[in-house]
Amino acid sequence: MADLSLDRTEVVELTLRMAWHLDHCEWERLVSLFTGEVLLDYTSLNGGEPLSVPRADVVAKWRGNRSGLKATQHLLANHIVTLDGDTAEATAMFQATHSLPNEHGSPLWTLGGEYRYGFTRTGEGWKISALTMNILWADGNRNIRDLAVAD
Repeated sequence: MADLSLDRTEVVELTLRMAWHLDHCEWERLVSLFTGEVLLDYTSLNGGEPLSVPRADVVAKWRGNRSGLKATQHLLANHIVTLDGDTAEATAMFQATHSLPNEHGSPLWTLGGEYRYGFTRTGEGWKISALTMNILWADGNRNIRDLAVAD
């Protein structure tokens, strides 16, 4: 029988590691947190439709978005985890601050909202299989995202 408290701890740890590795540009470690394909839903930010994306492509996109920024900081809190055998779901509130000193406005862009994660238990342990970002608020200079990619 599975230890539900241990499973919950591992799932929450995965969400925290995702944020940590992203903020510290630890790309290989970030890739290892995901299943081969990830159902990614950033429609609250970019519009469009959710997509099933190879994990390497997810991390490559994030790496491209992060590379021109001075720093990012993703804070997570209020995790709620639902376990169901070899699958799990979790939600967490987030605040993501992006920093890029520039001549075109504020050096910060901050998003706040909710992440919804899907998890699958694999032979290597729990992995993130789905991620949805639901933005509830934003503040600052959204243009720093484009300025960072342009550099």
